[in-house]
Amino acid sequence: MIRLASAALLLLATGLCAAAPDIRGDGRVEPQRALVERSAAAGPGGPPAPTPAVDPDVDVLDLDWRDSERGREVPVRLYWPTRTTGAMPLVVVSHGIGGSRRGYSWLGRHLARNGMVSLHVQHVGSDRSVWGGSPLALVGRLHGAAQEAEAIDRARDIRFALDRVLADVRLGPRLDPGRIAAAGHSYGANTVMLASGAQVVRDGRPLALREPRLRAALLLSAPPFYGEDDLPAILGGVTLPTLHVTATEDVIRIPGYYSPARDRIQVFDAMGSRDKALAVFEGGSHSIFTDRAATGGVELNARVKEATKGLALAFLRAVFDGADDAWRQWPLQHRALLARWVHQGSGL
Repeated sequence: MIRLASAALLLLATGLCAAAPDIRGDGRVEPQRALVERSAAAGPGGPPAPTPAVDPDVDVLDLDWRDSERGREVPVRLYWPTRTTGAMPLVVVSHGIGGSRRGYSWLGRHLARNGMVSLHVQHVGSDRSVWGGSPLALVGRLHGAAQEAEAIDRARDIRFALDRVLADVRLGPRLDPGRIAAAGHSYGANTVMLASGAQVVRDGRPLALREPRLRAALLLSAPPFYGEDDLPAILGGVTLPTLHVTATEDVIRIPGYYSPARDRIQVFDAMGSRDKALAVFEGGSHSIFTDRAATGGVELNARVKEATKGLALAFLRAVFDGADDAWRQWPLQHRALLARWVHQGSGL
């Protein structure tokens, strides 16, 4: 069977879970002060995790949800602004293979510090549990995580998480259902593309995976769909604004799968978005957008993350609010880091 997923390998990210949050009387979310580590390998009885550093601008909330219809756990982490009033935009984040809801904290915290809620979904069929068990079976676990059924379930995780957070009587009223976007890295970018309208046909009919509430997509290191040759046919159906971010050394190498950096460019070229942009950083690596601080070079890693934070925020504000000053200035401010910048369309 042709697979929808790319087997893009991300390095290990740990996972945290916590009890449901309390809501203050003033509508703010009570931050979690003590989290208990419950990784897929350690199970619920795992050792205590260090208490996270308190950020006065961001509350971090871990919620353990379950989709009873699919019999699937959907753990999430919310980065919640503490100083924002009114209905806030929401960005749902999908991790790469082997990741968890703890991943991409640099992005989640930045969005929250700037008035947006960041909802990080953990996909249990392709999360950090692939690293558990016998090392001899690792390749089999990785390939299992990239099977078509899991790729479909990941897209459905996005829909379920949005349904759940918007329906929550404590959280939902603080969110703006008209300003929702999705972001994903590597396998997570594949997931976001499916949720954004990528058309994959099975048995003569397209799979119904598009999430109509999404207004924009941020795609970090997006691989093509493994086994699918006609990218324009698949991605031409994505019409919402898309931002593609990659690097000249963004290469995926795992047993049985290789994807050169030019694949990220082909995904951008095939995307049907009326407004789309591509940022290619010079150097880097495929995992430079994870929480790892050294991959791609310690100094470059920090500079790329800082530039990407600014780009993501400028993109989302331009889409949500029509505020395009920062969007127009960004490529000028960061041209020393860029190998390529492309913006196609009349606006965002």
